[in-house]
Formats: sequence, structure tokens, C-alpha cells
Amino acid sequence: MVELFFEILFVVVLFLIINTYLLYPLGLFILRKLTNIGDPGIYSPKISILIAAYNEEKVIRKRIDNIADQDYDFTKLELIIGSDCSTDSTNEILLQAENEFPWLKVLICDVRRGKAGVLNDLIEKANNEILVFSDANTVFEKDAIQKLVRHFSNEKIGGVCGKLILTDENIDKREGVEEAKYWQFETIIKEGEGRLGILIGANGGNFAIRKSLAAYLPPKKPVTDDFYLSLKVLQSGAKFIYESDSIGTEDVGQNIRVEFKRKIRFAATNFQTLSLIKELLFSKNILLSYAFWSHKVLRWIFPILMLSLLSISLIIYPINPFYYVVLLTQTFFYLFSLIGLPFPSFAYKHMKRLTFKLIFSF
Repeated sequence: MVELFFEILFVVVLFLIINTYLLYPLGLFILRKLTNIGDPGIYSPKISILIAAYNEEKVIRKRIDNIADQDYDFTKLELIIGSDCSTDSTNEILLQAENEFPWLKVLICDVRRGKAGVLNDLIEKANNEILVFSDANTVFEKDAIQKLVRHFSNEKIGGVCGKLILTDENIDKREGVEEAKYWQFETIIKEGEGRLGILIGANGGNFAIRKSLAAYLPPKKPVTDDFYLSLKVLQSGAKFIYESDSIGTEDVGQNIRVEFKRKIRFAATNFQTLSLIKELLFSKNILLSYAFWSHKVLRWIFPILMLSLLSISLIIYPINPFYYVVLLTQTFFYLFSLIGLPFPSFAYKHMKRLTFKLIFSF
């Protein structure tokens, strides 16, 4: 009886793992073939581009020039940049640029507000109905904004997420970098969700929402701002779609440890965000709830699921050779993960080959 319990538990945990990275993406792939968001045509609403910046002297002028180079009617555009008490020359650069461009407005904070606090001020200051959110280190392609906001001609659409490509300055921007392979997988999922109007979490450097749907970001309870704003749009019943032709690029960090620490910060704020929007876990829109669980929640607890599977495998591996294979596969996976810390190139090159060899030797 005890063995049966652990075998059932094994199946449940394994299913959740497979669902997250195989069944859910496969289901989206099939559904996206059956849906079409349609061609919105030409539509150029009045927009406010919002950027919160802190000590961005290396990139902020380039960012402003990038906006100035956009293929858009600048009588319908305002760019509002908030400097969160920057201590480098960011403020001076912004004030100088404000004198050059009539569509640029600068907000200088005398006290550190945090990104959420600055974004709240920028949203309140914005004069236009469509808000475009971006980052100081994002670079838009020339038609990115036009392609992004044209979908708001459809009143049912509350948000649009553009495509964000992580790059290395030494590699062609459309290729991305080896460290960004996971991001490419994430992009495929976003495209599928976008076709269904249920995109879970926009790309922070390139997305737009209606101001009427913009939620107040809680400054004293850290949240992932782009994720929180996206979920609030979905919570309102509006659609959130994906536009792959609206392209922005960002240089990705090459240091694994730095990226790992960044992911830890995101994970912490994601759980805080979840606590404020938990009703979407059991939404009347069943597809939306399934997407929320599969794309986000199960991903966040994925380490727990993996460790649970390992623990269960250690208990039941003598029962059946299949469990033994699963146990060995996990063991090799974790060993190569440890090797990957000091020797990432070696682990990446050999882990897949040895794992498949192990699996198919039984």
C-alpha cells in the first residue's frame, strides 16, 4: 500500500514537470495554429513612453536618440523618463536632452522611490491613453512602437507585448546569444499565449497597456512590475496579446552568478506579486488559470518538484527498472549542473549527449 502511494505520487509529480516544459508548450503550439488575431491595419494613437532610470549615464542618451529615431508621429508621442535619485550624470544628461526634444519630459526624484514608486509617478504624469513601458538599456527597431500600439484599434485588447531579443554586442542582434536560448523558448510560449489573448507576463522592456487599466504598483511590497501590470490587465477581462514584429533588444549579462542572483530577486518578487493577484489561479476563464499555473506557478516551484521526484525515486527505484533509469538520469543531471558552475562550457557540451546515452542504454 505504501509503495502504491509513492508510485501515484511519482506519477503526479512527473506529470507536473512534463506539463510545464512539454505538454503546455505543445498545447499552445497546436492552439496557435487554430487562432488568428487578425491584421489591425494602420493605427497611431497618442502614446506616452515611460522609463524609470537609476544611474544610467552609459545608456540613457542612446536610449533617447533611439526613441527620436522612431517611425512615429511625434505630435502624438511623449517620452517621460523618471530618474530615481541617480548619483551619476544621468540627471544632467536628461535635463540637457529635455531642452532639445519638446516631446521629452523629465522627472527627477530627490529621494529614492524604487522602480515601482517612479513608475506610479510616471503613469500619473502621462497625458495619453496608451502607455508604452520600456527600460533605459532597451533599443527599439525603427518601427517597433508603431507595430506595438496599432493593435489598440481593437477595444477588447488591453495590452500588447513586443518581442525582446537578448543579445551580445559582438553578435548580430537578431541571432541572440547562447545564454539566451531559454529566452527563445520563453518567447515561443508568449507567442502562443498572445494568440489566445492570455499572455502571462509581458517583456518589461517592450510592452504597452491602456492607461485606464494601469494598476497602482505597491511600493512597500516589492512586485515584478511588468508581471503585475500584465496580470491586472487580464484580471479586468481585457485581452493581452503578443506582437512579434515589434522588436526591442537588450544586452544580456554573461556572468552566470550575476544572472543567478538576478533570478533570485525576480523569484522573490514574483511570489509577492502572486499574493496580490491569487484570484487568477482559479479564474472563471479556465484557460487563463491553466496558463497561469503552467507558465508561472509550476515554474516557480519547479526546484521543489525536481527534488520531490528525486526523493521519491530513491524510495521506489527497486520496484521497477523505469524508476531506476529516472533516478540515474536525475543524478547525472544534478552532477553536470554542479560541474556547470565552474565549467559551464564543458557541462553544456557533454550533458545532453551523456544523458541520452544513459537513457537509451536501458
